[in-house]
Amino acid sequence: MVYDLAIVGAGILGLGHALAAARRGKRVVVIDRDAQANGASVRNFGFVTVTGQGAGDCWSLARRSRDIWTGIAAEARIDVLQRGLVLAARLPESEAVIDAFLRTEMGEGCRRLTSAQACEAIPALRPQAARFALHSPHELRVESRHAIPQVTALLAERHGVEFRWNTSIVAVEAPRLITAGGDVIEAETVVVCPGDEFTTLFPERLAAYGVTRCKLQMLRLRPAAPAPLASAVMSDLGLGRYLGYADLPEAEPLKRRLDADMAAQRENGIHLIVTQSADGSLVVGDSHHYATTPDPFASEAVDQLILDEFDAVLDLPGRTVTERWIGTYASAPDRWRLTDRPSDAVRIVVVTAGCGASTGFGIGEETIADLFGPAS
Repeated sequence: MVYDLAIVGAGILGLGHALAAARRGKRVVVIDRDAQANGASVRNFGFVTVTGQGAGDCWSLARRSRDIWTGIAAEARIDVLQRGLVLAARLPESEAVIDAFLRTEMGEGCRRLTSAQACEAIPALRPQAARFALHSPHELRVESRHAIPQVTALLAERHGVEFRWNTSIVAVEAPRLITAGGDVIEAETVVVCPGDEFTTLFPERLAAYGVTRCKLQMLRLRPAAPAPLASAVMSDLGLGRYLGYADLPEAEPLKRRLDADMAAQRENGIHLIVTQSADGSLVVGDSHHYATTPDPFASEAVDQLILDEFDAVLDLPGRTVTERWIGTYASAPDRWRLTDRPSDAVRIVVVTAGCGASTGFGIGEETIADLFGPAS
């Protein structure tokens, strides 16, 4: 059989391309070296973030991806566990950043909250941690470790996408893909979504972008008593890191304040995100460290910095850590994504930032339109 499209990589970016192609009636095969998606796509918050993404295509693709996620969640019966975002800020310099953000097109639908309003929305918030607050209605949160398999099953069962697991591709010369076992898969077009694996397929092309890896630490906490969070929660550190805020001129005083007063958090790339799972537990993170080959070890000191910020923002005495893990994703110094064209029939697509879950479906549509023409 000759496929219309072969996709190497079954993470969220590969699934996004498979969905876009399958919706056009294309014959699609997705090939992955593992038995199931096991990388960044299942180790993240499951937080489809629009507000705070970098201005321009990152923000617009996040909006489009959020809309696709909404439809896919209904079709695949994926539980949307939280909607929206409350960003609680305590530093005086944060107020100007929030107000400036609301004046941009990215602030559409968002609003300022008083401390009382923020605490009403998130009862566990410490009032002093929410002197200034931003609410966004745009986000949604799913449980990645369940949602990714559910999307995979939907593509296979309802859209006819074929999946080949435990299969490594060692060469791509469209219309031929060669597996490690010497088998040949034939496809008219190919999309390679390697995640943070840069040395097997097209290593010289990927090296030209200066790609490296980002390692992050995350935790799952169990509150001592039920503590429902209707929305995800972030803090001042997010204003200093997410480019939709941090690139604003008004963010410069805040970043200087964070560098001075929270130097350890900034040096370890820490910002706070708190999301909630169906069982009431909280997914909390994260940190960011960059290396070609990050070490596999989680630092207790880094975890403690994350927990210190958590405790400064949320009043949940007696909370316990029940799970810890490390994730890695691709990173590049000058871009949040890349699409490379080895030939007219082949694309290499990598999200080089921590926003793959938030933008992958939109990127998939863009690539498929490039390969097959605009949708009719």
